[in-house]
Amino acid sequence: MAQRLLGSNGPSMVLVFGLAVSKERRDRRLVNYVICLSRELWPIEGRDQTEGHCASEDESVGGDLEAQVARELVAIKRARVAKRFVTCQTNTPCVVFISCRPPVDPVKLIVTHAENVRKTGVTRTKYTHRLIPVSGSCIANLPEIQSLCRRTFPPFFSQDDGDDPPQTRKYKIDLRTRNHSTLDRSDIIEVVAKCMPDNYTVDLDNPEVFVLVEVFKSVCGVSILRDYYKLQKFNVMTLANEKNMVDNFKREAGRVQSRGEER
Repeated sequence: MAQRLLGSNGPSMVLVFGLAVSKERRDRRLVNYVICLSRELWPIEGRDQTEGHCASEDESVGGDLEAQVARELVAIKRARVAKRFVTCQTNTPCVVFISCRPPVDPVKLIVTHAENVRKTGVTRTKYTHRLIPVSGSCIANLPEIQSLCRRTFPPFFSQDDGDDPPQTRKYKIDLRTRNHSTLDRSDIIEVVAKCMPDNYTVDLDNPEVFVLVEVFKSVCGVSILRDYYKLQKFNVMTLANEKNMVDNFKREAGRVQSRGEER
């Protein structure tokens, strides 16, 4: 898979960990949702209200020429959104790569999804357990990983350009390796750490910035972000369960209070 997907500058993507169900069902639900979410975050130029309209059975047949043309334009725009994502099978149960094309930012995409789940308690992705954003990917060797980090991290660091002197930031490198035994963990961490600015200091207990490094088989992906722990490491099931437990507790407390008042 690595040779087919990657050159020296691999794609951004979302690494998906799902449940043991039919991959066709899981992939279809997930891709349909990310297409919908990406349309909200990065609207297609020229999109109008007719794009979000789903024709009824009566409308799908017949109708005037203008309505038919409008439906065809909607279909074309949807196809353009779909091309932003390509599902890449990993030949590993319950693990899928979804390659993301510009203008999609996988970090913004997954953070937005996780925030929505945290607020509503609804995962919208029934067979998905956890999602990891990957801002860039490469072949898993040390020179390529270092080059990838030097290309990927600067836009994040530039958010602090207005600080004089630069504010000290606490960070942690969160490295996960799966089906990979070539590179040593300490070597990968050392290479990534060399790409961090001087005002970034390691704090494993209370970090505010997280560098995610995912090595899967012969592919390495990286991203840098905040709120990783707050969003339960993008475990959407955990986020949904937390919200629903709080809501259930409030409802039960309300019932107990009502019964007490009746007495």
